[in-house]
Amino acid sequence: MQSKNTAQDDPRLHAALAAADWPTLTRLCRQILRKNGRHLGAHRLLGFSLHKQREFDAALKAYKQAYAYWPGDAELLINYANILIEQARNYDALPHLEKVCELRPQQAVAWIKLAECCYLINLHSKGFDASQKALALADSMPLTVGALMQSAIHRRELGQVREAVQDCEKAIALSPGDPGNYTNRLLFMLANPQVNAAQLSAAARQFGSVFEPPLRPNWPSFLAHRGSPWRRLKIGFLSPDFRMHAVMYSVEGLLAQLDRRQFEVYAFYLFPKGDHVTERVECHVDHFVRLAGFSPEHQADAIRAQGIDILVDLAGHTGNNGLLILAHKAAPVQVSWLGFPATTGLTAVDYKFTDEITDPPGVDDQYTEQLYRLPTLFACYRPMSRNPLWRYQPRYQVRPSPAIDNGFITFGSCNNLGKLTDEVLALWGRVLEAVPHSRLLIEGKNFDRPEFAQAYRDRCEGLGLPPSRLELVPLNQDNQYLTYHRIDIALDPFPLTGGTTTFDVLWMAVPIVSMMGESFKSRMGVGMLSYLGRKEWLAESPDDYVRIAAGLAADTQALNALRLNLRSEVENSALMREDLYCRHFGEGLRVMWLKWLAQMEHPDDPQAQEQAMQSWLPQFPQEWEQPPVLGVGLKPGQRVSLHAAHQSLQNLVEKARTSSPPRRIGESAPLITDRHWIAVTELAEKVLNAVPHDPVALACLAEVEHAHGHTEFAVTYLQYATQAMGMDIPGP
Repeated sequence: MQSKNTAQDDPRLHAALAAADWPTLTRLCRQILRKNGRHLGAHRLLGFSLHKQREFDAALKAYKQAYAYWPGDAELLINYANILIEQARNYDALPHLEKVCELRPQQAVAWIKLAECCYLINLHSKGFDASQKALALADSMPLTVGALMQSAIHRRELGQVREAVQDCEKAIALSPGDPGNYTNRLLFMLANPQVNAAQLSAAARQFGSVFEPPLRPNWPSFLAHRGSPWRRLKIGFLSPDFRMHAVMYSVEGLLAQLDRRQFEVYAFYLFPKGDHVTERVECHVDHFVRLAGFSPEHQADAIRAQGIDILVDLAGHTGNNGLLILAHKAAPVQVSWLGFPATTGLTAVDYKFTDEITDPPGVDDQYTEQLYRLPTLFACYRPMSRNPLWRYQPRYQVRPSPAIDNGFITFGSCNNLGKLTDEVLALWGRVLEAVPHSRLLIEGKNFDRPEFAQAYRDRCEGLGLPPSRLELVPLNQDNQYLTYHRIDIALDPFPLTGGTTTFDVLWMAVPIVSMMGESFKSRMGVGMLSYLGRKEWLAESPDDYVRIAAGLAADTQALNALRLNLRSEVENSALMREDLYCRHFGEGLRVMWLKWLAQMEHPDDPQAQEQAMQSWLPQFPQEWEQPPVLGVGLKPGQRVSLHAAHQSLQNLVEKARTSSPPRRIGESAPLITDRHWIAVTELAEKVLNAVPHDPVALACLAEVEHAHGHTEFAVTYLQYATQAMGMDIPGP
C-alpha cells in the first residue's frame, strides 16, 4: 500500500521545517525512511534539507531515490529539477519539468520553471512558449514577474529585442527590488538601435540607485590594506565565466602571465559548474575560490577574508554576475573590465579598463566608473579557448577565399541573432544588391528548426534579402571557426557590434566591415580594426558600409591575397600581443593602487595626493623594469618557471624514448598509450596553455607524434616550433 504521508502528517517534520533546522530535518527524514521507504513527505524533505545545507551530491542522490518511488509527484519533481538547474544540469532537469507541466498544467510556476530550464540549453522557442503560458496563468505579482523575466530572455535570443526590453520594464514596474530584471533590461537594450548611450547609462544608474544606497553605510574602511605603495598586491578576478565562455578568450593569457613579482592572483568563481576550461584556470591562478550559491553578502565577506586589494569584475550586467557583491564593496579598489560594454551604474566600482579608441575622449559621462585608458586595445585575444591545441591542426589553418572556387562572394555573420535587428538586415540587403550574384551566410541558434528558419527567411525577404541568396547555418559549437572557411567578407552588426566574434573572424583571416558608433558597445570593431591598422574597413554611414563591402568584393584575387596574410598580421598586432597587454594591465593596477593610497592619506586634497604619488616614484623596484619570468601552472597551487617546465619536459621525453623507441617508417599507433609519452603530452599542453607557441613544448609534441608514426602531425608541430623560434616577440 502506498503511503502519501507529508510533513503535516508528522509533527516532528513540520516543526523542523518551520524552524529551518535542516540537520534535524535531515535526521528525522532518514529515520522515517528507514521504517517506511515510501514515505512521501520524508522523500520530499530529505533532498530539500540536504540542499539547504549545500550538500548537493547527497541531495541529488536523495531526490533520485525519491523519484524512483514517486515519479508522478509534482512537488518532488519541481524541487528535484530546481537543484539540477542550480547545478547547471538543465538537460537532466528538462524531462522532470515537462512532467510537472503535464501534472499541473494550470499552475504558472510549472511553466516558469520549464522556461528557465530551456534557456541554458538553447531551447528558446520552447522556453518562450512556456513563458507565454505562464503569463496567461499567473494570478499573483511574483508569478507575473517571473513569467515576464522568462519571456524577455527568450525573446532576445529569438531576435525580439524591443519586446524583450518591454517585458523587463513591465517586470521592474511590478517588482522594483529584483536585480535580475535590471540586468536583463540593460543587456537587451544594447542591441536596440533606438537606445543611445545616454539612455543606457541612465538605466544602469537607476540600477545603482536602487541597490547601492542601503549597503553604502556598511562599506568597510579597509584601513588594514594601507602600507608600502610597492608591496605585492592581491588581485581578485570575479566572474561566472571561468569556463567555456567568450570571456575566456580575453582572460586566460592575463591570468597565466600577470607579473607574479607584483601580484598574487585570485579567481572568484560564481557559476555552479566547471569544465575543462575551469581546470585550466585553476592551474593559471594562485588561488581559485568557488562562491556560487551563496548570498551576495556572504560572497563579499569571503572576498574580504582573503584580503583582496583590487577586485576586477569580468561580467557586468550579464548572467550570474557579481554586481551585488561589488555593491557591498568587497575590496578597497573595484574595477570593471570585460563582459558588459557599458557602465555598471555603481559608484562602488572605482575604475573601468578601456582604451582611448574604443572609449574616445568625451564619453566619460557615460560611466559611473573612472575610465582607465590602456595604451593598447582594451582586451587581448587568444583563440581556441575550448581546445587550445586545435589551433595547430590543419583544418583551422587559413584557406583561400571561397570565392576563388565558388565564383561569387559570400558575405557572412556568426553573431548572436539578437544583434541582427531589422536595420542591420536591411543594410545587408543593400550590400547584396550592390554586389551581383553575392550571397549572405548567417549562422545562428535554432536554424536547425525548419519553422524557425522559414520564419527568419520570411523576415529577411521583407527587409530586402532574397531567400535564394540567403544561407542559414545552424549554430554548432563543433564548427566554431570552420564556418569562416565559407565566408569571404564578414559583416559586423550595429549598434551592438561583435566582440569575441570579431576577434575570431580576424584570426581566421576574414576581413570585416564594421560601423562606427558613439559608445563602447558600438565601437568594439572600431578599436580592433584601429589597433590592427585596418581603419579602411570602418564605415561612418550606411552608404559608406555598402561602399566598403562592395570595394572588398570587387577584386577576388586581391581579396584572396589579403586573406592569406591576415592571420600573421593579426597575431603580430596589439590584438594578440599578450606580452604588451600583461605589462600595461599591471601598470594600470599599480596606478589605481597608488591613487587609492594617496586618497587614504590625503582625503579631499588632490594636490597633496599628487605630491604623495610623486614622492613614491623613486622607490619603484628597479628589478620590475625587466620583464618577469614566464610561469606555468602545473596544478592548482603549483607554479614553476617556464625554464623549469622545459627541463621537466626534456626529462620526460628522455624517459619516453627509453621506454618506447620510435616506430619504423610506415608503422603507426592510432593511440598514445605509453604512460611516459602521455606525461610528455600533458605537460606540453600545460606549457602551451600558459605560453602559446612555446617552441620547446611544440617540439616535444612533435617527438610524441613521431614516436607513434604520426608523421603529418609531427611535421606540423615542428613547423610551428620553427616559426616560433623565428618570431622576434619578447615575453611579458
